Amino acid sequence: MEVWYVAYGSNMHAARLAWYIGGGCPPGGKRTYPGCRDRRPPSRSVPVSLPGGIYFAGESGAWTGGMAFYDPHLPGEAAARAYLVTLEQFTDIAAQEMYRPVDDATDLIPATGAAIDAAVANGRATLGPGRYETLVCPGSRSGVPMLTFTAPEGASGVRCRPPAPTYLGMIARGLRESHGWPAERIASYLAGRPGVADAWSPDAVAALVDEALVDEALVGGSPSTSGRPDG
Repeated sequence: MEVWYVAYGSNMHAARLAWYIGGGCPPGGKRTYPGCRDRRPPSRSVPVSLPGGIYFAGESGAWTGGMAFYDPHLPGEAAARAYLVTLEQFTDIAAQEMYRPVDDATDLIPATGAAIDAAVANGRATLGPGRYETLVCPGSRSGVPMLTFTAPEGASGVRCRPPAPTYLGMIARGLRESHGWPAERIASYLAGRPGVADAWSPDAVAALVDEALVDEALVGGSPSTSGRPDG
């Protein structure tokens, strides 16, 4: 079985997702990922837009600062990137997002399969009480369900917190790579997100985005780990 794993945060950047699939510690990172048992890259990736928006809250163990979460009840649209992966890969990515050992994901596969069925039927399902343990199905593409994980609470139910500059820069790179947006549009999009809007000035966000995109160009972009883009 294949599903579309929909990323709306740093995993929009293919090189970032590659650490979840292949394992290891990203340069400058604070966390080592075990990777997926199936280390093949996604077979395809496409830019998508989800109804709602993203917000930043909590404390990231990989970046420090707030983490990105998806809230379908926020106004507007959330920019995202969908990767076509196997159910097993989706489960292993979920396990790493939940800070569960991938070795334990064997038990998660039937639970994830059941949660996917529930999310497809109802739009939402729960794998657990923690962060990224709520499964949302915003629709399907080519008959394949699109799935993402988020927190159980929406933006109105939590205290939003600003993200770390490195994390926000990685999301900016993912938006450029997946959607092809110019720097001005990326900065405007990020500056309006709850958790950013109250802590960063628009000029500060614009400067960070410019720096992140320049750094990306200097290192030559990301490796070809995103699968075949088709849109």
